[in-house]
Amino acid sequence: MPVDVAEFLLAVSGVSATLLGTFIVGVFFYLDLSHYRSATSKTIPIDRYMRVAVRWVFVAYSLPLLLPLVLVFAEPIWGALTFLALITMLLAATVGTVRQIVTQGGAGSSMPLILNEWITTVAVLIAFVLPWLIGGWTPAPSEYIPSLVITIAAGFASTAALVISEFDSTIALPNPEEKRRPRSRRGTRRGHAEESQHARASTGIRTAGSPSARDAT
Repeated sequence: MPVDVAEFLLAVSGVSATLLGTFIVGVFFYLDLSHYRSATSKTIPIDRYMRVAVRWVFVAYSLPLLLPLVLVFAEPIWGALTFLALITMLLAATVGTVRQIVTQGGAGSSMPLILNEWITTVAVLIAFVLPWLIGGWTPAPSEYIPSLVITIAAGFASTAALVISEFDSTIALPNPEEKRRPRSRRGTRRGHAEESQHARASTGIRTAGSPSARDAT
C-alpha cells in the first residue's frame, strides 16, 4: 500500500510528540516520588542513573519529533545537518548513561535497566549509520525513516524500562501509613486506665503522709 513520505514523516512527528508529552507527565510523578524517597533514604545510587536516563529519553524523542519537520519543509541538506546534530546529542547522552550503568550501583539491581541500556546503545549506533549507508552524504527524506522508527522504538523501550524499575524500587520503600498509624482504641483506653490508677495511688500516698492524717491517727 503506497504511503506518501511527507504524510508519514508528519505522522512520525505527531507520535513522537504524544510519547514525549506522556513521558513528561511521568517525570513529574517521579520527581514527587524522589522527594519522598530522599527523605526516607540516605543514598540511592539509582537516582543518578535516572537523571541521565531521563535526559536520554528527551533527546531520543526529539530526533523523530524535529527531524521530520525539517525534512518536509526544508532542503535535504538541512535535514542531513539536523540529523547529524540530533544524533550527535543522542550519542553523547548514550555515553553518559553507559558511564552510569557501569558504575557500581549505578542502576541498582534492576535487570530491565541493564538490558535496555545495552540494547538501546546498539540501536542508536545502527540509527546513526543507516541513512549514510542507504543514501550517501545527503540522504533523501525517505531514507531517514528506518532510523526514525528505531529511535522511537528505543525511546519507548527506555520509557518502559524506567517505569518497571520504579515499580521495583518502590517495593523497598517504607510505608508512610505505618509511621502515622494511630494506636487502637483498646490500647488507648488501657493506657488511660493505668494512668488513672497510678494517679489515684499517688494521691492516696500523699494523703496518708499529710499532717492532718497523722493528727487523726
